[in-house]
Amino acid sequence: RRLFGSRKPFERDFMNQLVKLTTQDGIAVITIDNPPVNALSPGVPEGIAAAIAEVGSNPEIRAAVMIGAGRTFIAGADISELEKATWGLPAELPGLHELLLQIENCPKTVVVAIHGTAFGGGLEVAMAGHYRVAVKDAVVGQPEVNLGIIPGAEGTQRLPRLAGVEKALEMCVTGKPVKAADALACGILDAIVDGDLLAGAVSFAASHADRPKTRERNEKLGSDEVNGPLFASAFELAKKIRRNQFAPMQAIAAIEAATKMGFEAGCGRERELFDACLRNDQSKSLVHAFFAERACGKVPGIGKDVVALPVAQVAIIGAGTMGAGIAMACVNAGLSVRIKDTTQEALDRGLKNIQGNYDTSVKRGRFTAEQVAERVGRITFQLNYSGFEQADLIIEAAFESMALKKQIFGELDAIAKPGCVLGSNTSTLSIDEIAATTKRPEAVVGLHFFSPANVMRLLEIVRGKATSNVVLATALAFGKKLGKVGVVAGNCPGFIGNRMMFPYMYEAQFLIEEGALPEQVDAALTGFGMAMGIFAVDDMAGIDVACRVRAELGHFSEPGARKPLVQDRLFQMGRYGQKTGRGWFIYGADRKASLDPEVTALIRELSAEAGIARRTFTNDEIVDRLVLALVNEGAKLLDEGFALRASDIDTVYLNGYGFPGWRGGPMMYANVRGLADVAAKITEFHAAFGARWEPAPLLLKLAAAGKNFRDFDAGREQ
Repeated sequence: RRLFGSRKPFERDFMNQLVKLTTQDGIAVITIDNPPVNALSPGVPEGIAAAIAEVGSNPEIRAAVMIGAGRTFIAGADISELEKATWGLPAELPGLHELLLQIENCPKTVVVAIHGTAFGGGLEVAMAGHYRVAVKDAVVGQPEVNLGIIPGAEGTQRLPRLAGVEKALEMCVTGKPVKAADALACGILDAIVDGDLLAGAVSFAASHADRPKTRERNEKLGSDEVNGPLFASAFELAKKIRRNQFAPMQAIAAIEAATKMGFEAGCGRERELFDACLRNDQSKSLVHAFFAERACGKVPGIGKDVVALPVAQVAIIGAGTMGAGIAMACVNAGLSVRIKDTTQEALDRGLKNIQGNYDTSVKRGRFTAEQVAERVGRITFQLNYSGFEQADLIIEAAFESMALKKQIFGELDAIAKPGCVLGSNTSTLSIDEIAATTKRPEAVVGLHFFSPANVMRLLEIVRGKATSNVVLATALAFGKKLGKVGVVAGNCPGFIGNRMMFPYMYEAQFLIEEGALPEQVDAALTGFGMAMGIFAVDDMAGIDVACRVRAELGHFSEPGARKPLVQDRLFQMGRYGQKTGRGWFIYGADRKASLDPEVTALIRELSAEAGIARRTFTNDEIVDRLVLALVNEGAKLLDEGFALRASDIDTVYLNGYGFPGWRGGPMMYANVRGLADVAAKITEFHAAFGARWEPAPLLLKLAAAGKNFRDFDAGREQ
């Protein structure tokens, strides 16, 4: 009645009100109401089936509209059930085949009305309808590849029939959403509704009540001659953007089946390929990554009763690469920014970097010149603290020196207003020591951005021993406003990401002293799936920076500790990496790396001087030495309480360090491999290499009990 005025329409609820059916002038409205995103949880498919049966059998109903309640259509399947299935646990995955055939074969026209998103199973349900209409800001997509699977409810069979083979391949391989206008142009949608979606869909259904479309739409399936190059191109795209991933190749095979088999046979082939994806460890890892990112916002002590402080004005100290990137992230989120540095030259460089980055965005069509001018106009460049007293949040992004940071925070303490949050972008140094410089240590928090800060999604939020819950909640809300993935870490040297990075980096340097070479180590890591090899990373970040941080933290100060030899010599030679054109590799104007025989000779020379016998290494040996160093240090972080969850560690490494998503992060990699095997290998390394490989007690405990880090996380959540 609320929807249709004063009439008394037919009304019926199905499956505990998850699906409701009402009528207006002979048009049925099937409303899916399963908040928050109308997922295809148990009960929803059954409710839709009951509603469609009513539509088909009721002689007073001429046509039907299917629509989602709330803010979206069906956003997809219930991923929690998918997670169970990837681990081989009992799961209620919706078997939609009969339902979709029922929708398609309904004798009354079924119009699907889309607002918000129609993703995955949502789009598959929509494609079974006879027509689809949407509001102009709706988006549709088949993003299953992001979870290591393919569309499992005939999406690979219906999509090419609607949108054509090329578009179907693009959508299923990339997983990227498609806006309504594009969906209309390619044939997924039949109309875009201006104004009220329901009213427009009801009108459309009334005008098409006698003209239901059928599934037998084969005119877009093409021929072998036309499709051959399309499939070849899709394979190349998959290898480029989803290197080493299983699901994209299965999606291509399923779409190829649509072009070569009948519909029923194609659906059968799709189900076979979907099941193969479920049995592959990549889906297990990618689903884990999905839930890990959502879990990291759950922080003890930060409940709904803790209200974040408002942040509208941000002040930044340091106009270098990090400060400029942080400023861009802030103004992109609608905030106003002040940047202070010590010289006009530094400010000018900062402005030039910001403008250059935005110019690139304009060329790529991401922003207009007017949008860039407005954003840059919200940044004030200055040589003093004028206006800092008005800032809601001040972020220090200066040189990684404790003495300098203490000086800055002492100055900030004198000028910042009460309630201002004081953040440090330090990547390794003690937040507690920095906070002790102020009279308000409860207001100090670590805000470790990753470079480039306007692009990288990770924000490591470091909780000092005095950091208040309100300040921590404010940091989490600030990160969310910037579109970052905020992960809370405890205060230890390097926090989560860099603390684990140190043994990883040092072990790589020990490997080259023992017989490997930088190019082989990097090739082994990229072959494993890492975005970059460790030596390329060192050159990009700066060998000078690594040496300075190592000295600041006092690494290798213990008597008898083995110390890397080559990096120090490169530093002494002024070979800092990309910034000087020479580091572990040589770099031209395009910053592409090439091998340097001088470095190879230096490595061999220093190994000989130290009496280190050199041997050959397999790539698997290299990967074990490096990735298991990450795992072991991660287990120590968990044991010591500096990371809340193993999944938080995975989120850090997936979003900040280029760890392959399809492996789920270092801790998930250990879960999939098996902690008994991981613990045995690390124990072997401990015997061979000494104290630096001492196994984490938590790792040994879990392995002995036949458990893994997923079990550890579950215990912490209880």
